[in-house]
Amino acid sequence: MTTPANVGHPRSASALRSVQLLVTGYVAISVLTLIAIIALRHHSTVVNDAVWVRGTIVVASSLLTFLFARSAAKGSHKGYLRLRIVSAVMLVAIVVIIALPGTFPLWMKGEQAVCGLLLLGVTLVVNSKHLRSVFTK
Repeated sequence: MTTPANVGHPRSASALRSVQLLVTGYVAISVLTLIAIIALRHHSTVVNDAVWVRGTIVVASSLLTFLFARSAAKGSHKGYLRLRIVSAVMLVAIVVIIALPGTFPLWMKGEQAVCGLLLLGVTLVVNSKHLRSVFTK
């Protein structure tokens, strides 16, 4: 079994608290978006099949990201690695979603932009030199 990383240093604890805050925002926006999708489901110009699929994927990924952030905050090397991977992959996916012409309505692209900014913050913090050194085995 791997020894947990020492995340007790004030700088590490602060960075991981920031990550958890950003991820909590990501979860909140994702869940609210899914609620909006459900509420507007009868308006095909606002909610199409792509919106349903993307909205569901984003909620699932945000919840996983939340679990990984909590795990990393407890010193889990695996949680930290998963957090780094998922935040980067979702950030790239968001950039693609925003760049795709026509598939998603403008409101969904705006929501994805907000999620992307939150994930950009997560990605920058978890890939910082300090946190990488904390989680180096």
